[in-house]
Amino acid sequence: MLLLTMVCYLFFYTGRHNFGWAAAGLSAELNISYSFVGWISFAMLIGYACGQLINGNLADRYSPRIMILTGAYLSIATNVAISFSTNAYMILFLWGINGYFQSLAWAPGGKIINNWWNQKERGKAFGFYTMSAGLSSVITYMLSILLLQHGYEWRMLFRLPVLCLLVTATIFFIFIKDKPEEEAESGSDEEITSTLTWSQRYAKVLENKNFLCICLAFGFESMARYGLIFWVPVHYLGTNWKQQPQSVWVTFFLPLGMAIGALTFGWLSDTLFKGNRIKAIRIGMMISFFIAVSMYFVAKENFMLSAVLMLCAGFFVYGPQACFWPLSPDLLGSKLTGTGIGCMNMFGYLFAALGEPLIGKIIDLSGSTHPIFLIVGTACLFSTIVISILVKKSKKIEIIVNQ
Repeated sequence: MLLLTMVCYLFFYTGRHNFGWAAAGLSAELNISYSFVGWISFAMLIGYACGQLINGNLADRYSPRIMILTGAYLSIATNVAISFSTNAYMILFLWGINGYFQSLAWAPGGKIINNWWNQKERGKAFGFYTMSAGLSSVITYMLSILLLQHGYEWRMLFRLPVLCLLVTATIFFIFIKDKPEEEAESGSDEEITSTLTWSQRYAKVLENKNFLCICLAFGFESMARYGLIFWVPVHYLGTNWKQQPQSVWVTFFLPLGMAIGALTFGWLSDTLFKGNRIKAIRIGMMISFFIAVSMYFVAKENFMLSAVLMLCAGFFVYGPQACFWPLSPDLLGSKLTGTGIGCMNMFGYLFAALGEPLIGKIIDLSGSTHPIFLIVGTACLFSTIVISILVKKSKKIEIIVNQ
């Protein structure tokens, strides 16, 4: 069940992280500023944030399997529609609703994993799940680079990669089971969940102050993550990337580091840190701050150093996410896993959305893409500060987990 969920999500980003690679061509052909490109990205992230808030709750009540398939098919259709669009405002609208469709996958997938794994091994399971998201970025980056280097226009980035999602989502739907058979037969979890209304589920999540503090830290982490995912391709494509085509492969190390980091942090949180996920998050975000600031001073032409820093940035910025997700069932209980993950991801994408037009505006004003890394570093620092405040309450959190 874990592998099926991972394989499905492995190709979900082909319908979301492809936009950064299409941004330069889209901007040139439709004659729109990077500020407006930032607003297009903002629309998708807001759509995703709203969807997480809604769909995480629904995953605690309805079949995650059906929700994931629906999101995949609708996202594919929206990507294809964008590839035929010639109006920037139509693309803005379509990319916004695509964010909602994409949000039908993550929290329901987390609900499936929670149903199949116990608390002692949940960190590893979510580590693998988060790794599949990181590898999804790797696949999307690789496909996008190959298509661009073979002369395909930006529109093909919305048509060809999502065909992989069409296949894997269908396989997932055929073979996946929402929960173990014995649990499905007893219906115990369903009976507990059904006693709570949708508003009561939200209330139980939002009254947990520790969880809300975690969500705030996650918001800054996500702002840093998407600052890298969306704008790093723009940084390295520039205006003359065809004269130095090897430069775009530097970006490939970013999602590669993300995938390795997710698996590593998930494993370390269960072993080295003995379930103390807060400590793992704090260490990862603090190191991310120093790496991001270092990248500001490195020239794009320095391929070797850029590649190493990209790998490290992906590892430490994204790796802690594997420690964030298990905190939902750890603090809220299994019956509220979907609602908790959805609320946490809503914070994440709301913060990420706010950062996109800001970065685009700064690029337009400065005429340089290097300030991207200062904004990313600032977000990492704020995440570290928030999670460090929470560390003072870590003993209380451990008691809740053990209960």
